[in-house]
Amino acid sequence: MLQTEEIIRLNGIYKRLLSNAGVKLYEGEGKIVGPNEVEVTQLDGTKICYSAKHILIATGSRAQRPPIPGQELAITSDEALSLDELPKRAVVLGGGYIAVEFASIWRGMGSKVDLCFRKELLLRGFDDEMRAVVARNLEGRGINLHPQTNLTELVKTEEGIKVLTDHGEEIIADVVLFATGRIPNTKRLNLEAVGVELDKTGAVKVDEYSRTNVPSIWAVGDVTNRMNLTPVALMEGTYFAKTVFGGEPCKPDYNNIPCAVFCIPPLSVVGLSEEQAIEKAKGDVLVFTSTFNPMKNTVSGRQERTIMKLVVDAETDKVLGASMCGPDGPEIMQGIAIALKCGATKAQFDSTILMKIYNGNRGRVKNIDEPDETKYVD
Repeated sequence: MLQTEEIIRLNGIYKRLLSNAGVKLYEGEGKIVGPNEVEVTQLDGTKICYSAKHILIATGSRAQRPPIPGQELAITSDEALSLDELPKRAVVLGGGYIAVEFASIWRGMGSKVDLCFRKELLLRGFDDEMRAVVARNLEGRGINLHPQTNLTELVKTEEGIKVLTDHGEEIIADVVLFATGRIPNTKRLNLEAVGVELDKTGAVKVDEYSRTNVPSIWAVGDVTNRMNLTPVALMEGTYFAKTVFGGEPCKPDYNNIPCAVFCIPPLSVVGLSEEQAIEKAKGDVLVFTSTFNPMKNTVSGRQERTIMKLVVDAETDKVLGASMCGPDGPEIMQGIAIALKCGATKAQFDSTILMKIYNGNRGRVKNIDEPDETKYVD
């Protein structure tokens, strides 16, 4: 597989960071052979054992492939950035952020894109209203959406890869991308042999300090399947270092972590969605939304309205969650995340001039005792 210049550049940056920090790098396949011992099979086949007081597992996750005939004709996100040429026709299978992002990238570069997913809406787990907005935007950009659709077979033909769906459709593609989830990368680490406990997904079980049931072995990042985001893995690694080497026991805090889906325009959220807030709140939930056409869209004539939402505890006025779909959403939500971390209220948002966009907008009251009843407040 040929690597792109960008991947090579990024790998070089990470290697220099490690080197500058005084880290010794051994390239090869490692496995744990004891509570304090790691065996590395080097690129030339030589096996070397290393001993350490502490072992940290940070092997991430790997892409899954659905077991359908012809699956070997498809690629995953591991190969998607290393293609020799841009596909003119692409089929993407999956409804998560990886599927949505690659569909957006290829469509933005002029490819014909068909996006197939099992559910009625994309991005399960995100705010339902925002999911619908993203779907409309994708369709508006020319992406063909195929909801409640699975692929049944891939067949190589002279015209390209023939993609068959469970609705009897046939789509011809140059590239088929499987974006059907990732699983913890623990298969070849020999963890069971040394007694490290795994859950049913193969993730390493850890306590709140990222320690496994074997006291000398720790784990952070996607391999633990806690919150699979790169900045979260960095936080877990930092707290591991403070706990083990800094004499400062630290527990990662997973509340109010902002995240983004880099579709076009992007979706970004922090805190609870409307649905999560209604489920978890002890009283009524207020929902405030604002929608507008960004000036850059007004000038260009593009019909993509930005939508912003605040979810508020009616009794305490505390903001429980925020979301935005529109230009610069991830950067804006990063700042809002700090406010939520500090326990900001809706009144404080309203009193901040920058956020006056919410002031006076119509809000909805969600009564948890009568979930089908929606009352409006001005």
